[in-house]
Amino acid sequence: MSTDYASYGADPEVPEVTPLAATASEALPEEPEDLPEPEEPDFDIKSAAIPSFQALQQARAAVFRNVRTLESFKRVVETLSDAGDEGRRKGLGLWIAGEWQRASDQLAKYDDVVANFTRANSLMAAERYKDALPILEKLTNAYPEEPKPRGGMLEAKLEIDLATGDSDKALANLRGGLEKAPKSFAASAEGHYLIGRVAELERKWELAIDEYEAARDVDPTHRGALFRSGYLCERYGLEAEALESYRQLATLRPIDLRTLINLGLLYEDLGRDNQAAACYETVRKNLPADRRIRLFVEDAREGMSMYYDEDLERKEDRLNQILRTPITDFELSVRARNCLNKMNILTLGDLVRRTEQELLSYKNFGETSLNEIKQILSSKNLRLGMAHHEAVASIEAAVRPKATGENADVLNRPVADLDLSIRARRAVENLGCMTVGDVIQHGEDELLSMPNFGQTSLAELKRKLSEMGLVLTEKKKE
Repeated sequence: MSTDYASYGADPEVPEVTPLAATASEALPEEPEDLPEPEEPDFDIKSAAIPSFQALQQARAAVFRNVRTLESFKRVVETLSDAGDEGRRKGLGLWIAGEWQRASDQLAKYDDVVANFTRANSLMAAERYKDALPILEKLTNAYPEEPKPRGGMLEAKLEIDLATGDSDKALANLRGGLEKAPKSFAASAEGHYLIGRVAELERKWELAIDEYEAARDVDPTHRGALFRSGYLCERYGLEAEALESYRQLATLRPIDLRTLINLGLLYEDLGRDNQAAACYETVRKNLPADRRIRLFVEDAREGMSMYYDEDLERKEDRLNQILRTPITDFELSVRARNCLNKMNILTLGDLVRRTEQELLSYKNFGETSLNEIKQILSSKNLRLGMAHHEAVASIEAAVRPKATGENADVLNRPVADLDLSIRARRAVENLGCMTVGDVIQHGEDELLSMPNFGQTSLAELKRKLSEMGLVLTEKKKE
């Protein structure tokens, strides 16, 4: 099991999405102490009919109802023989309980469809993609119209390609695999998820989020779509959307410990330290030797008693909104853009954290590209290697004064209060709008010139403003 949490607060090229083998049983509901411990869970692994993998998924609801039913189920599984029909059921039971390695080893003895697909899922969860691939290829050939085996096969190939460090090859192979899939595959949860992976590799972040949301609409339990949607939304400041994805993923059993850590970090960013501490505490109980998790718990607990500075919070909100601006919104030379892409610098926030020396040490990044970058940051009152508190003060100095007079309360409300779609909200934020009053200073033509902002987004924005008794300015873009 991996315990490398360095990627959780950073920006990995491809964040991990598979659930860990540990089951966070401490997060399950407890039963009243006066209830007798059930001798057997509602789902009887010894005798229940298991006609499909879907039946196994449905059985988890009963097994993970609370701590007692889970522990009772595990005890029953351990009593089963390693051979014959009991051995097969033992392997399936180990998968239900989240024991990926043991499940894959136990099911290797069996060659029916349910056992094979369950073993492939166990291997994928254990990040043994090369071992899972031949099983998924066999199932895809046998059931070409079924989206789950094909989706697993394409994802296994993608992870194998990405492990080589060649993202261009990974992208080309995934595109090729999607082109060979039946037309119906694109409408499945697996299809939307993998199209989202393509968009992510192409750095089309909003399209990727849209595809992950489409996958969730088809299958609300799709772990990969939930995780990557939460990850991208959090990265681009869509806290409410990220929170929804992570919380929905945290309801699935076995609990994904990576998700709990990301959810805890997001709760901390939102000032909800007690909920952050609860997430970290659950992870700590499952990984008691992990020093980094202990530090997370301690930091969150300290935050519960910290003084809350509302004015500072507003300043940092302004800063974060500007730091979320994608690099693609600025005019850059092809060389500078390519270098930044390869360095995984996607937003102004990524850029501010780097120093001149770091940029110049990268191959093909010279003084000309550095000057381009400096001009971009200067236009936002920022510079390379800027400390966080300096950036807050600089952004605050540059922000326009609050509106006064008639409708001042409405005009000074944050853009988030408009409750816009992701696409529309991102466009107005990229114009530098921080309040409703800022938004109405821009004309229709100017808004329509923004990337990914069309007539549908314009109609949505005008409707939201109308509900507040406001309209856009009549001026045209010069």
